[in-house]
Amino acid sequence: MGISGFKPCFLVGIEAVRQAHGSRLATLVGRRLTGCGVVRFAEDGDWFADCPVVLDFDGVQVEVCHSTLDELSIGWNTIDTAAAITGWEWFELTPQWSHCDERLEPFVGRELREIALLEWRPAERDLAAGTVAVEFAFTEGRLRIVNGLDENSIEIGAAQPDYFRHGLSR
Repeated sequence: MGISGFKPCFLVGIEAVRQAHGSRLATLVGRRLTGCGVVRFAEDGDWFADCPVVLDFDGVQVEVCHSTLDELSIGWNTIDTAAAITGWEWFELTPQWSHCDERLEPFVGRELREIALLEWRPAERDLAAGTVAVEFAFTEGRLRIVNGLDENSIEIGAAQPDYFRHGLSR
């Protein structure tokens, strides 16, 4: 993707994600969200949802990226959002980091109260069953980075009832 420092390690399933990142995610509780980064196209400002969503919690950066129907990569302090994204000369649009996002901005400055992994468990058969989302609960409000079926999606507010919450604690 040409993102400086981005070396995704995609995992599948709640147990793999919890085992690899659960305890480290739990250490974010009590920290404030101090910044964010998403990739947008310079020409039109549209969000490129295939790229990781970067959240900075008082200097601890968590990098969340979904791929295919069931893969999730969580990285830690590896992406340089100040560096230019390279290797896109063949494409008609220019991706670049943006530190502004209307969905994330209301949470900047807020303290993280709780963090959970959410597993999609619909009552009916569903292609997305088993996908894992990361939920951040702040002093006011919740946000989730979920699998948008081969890309990231950002959701705000209460989670859909088909999610099973796996709370994380220290």
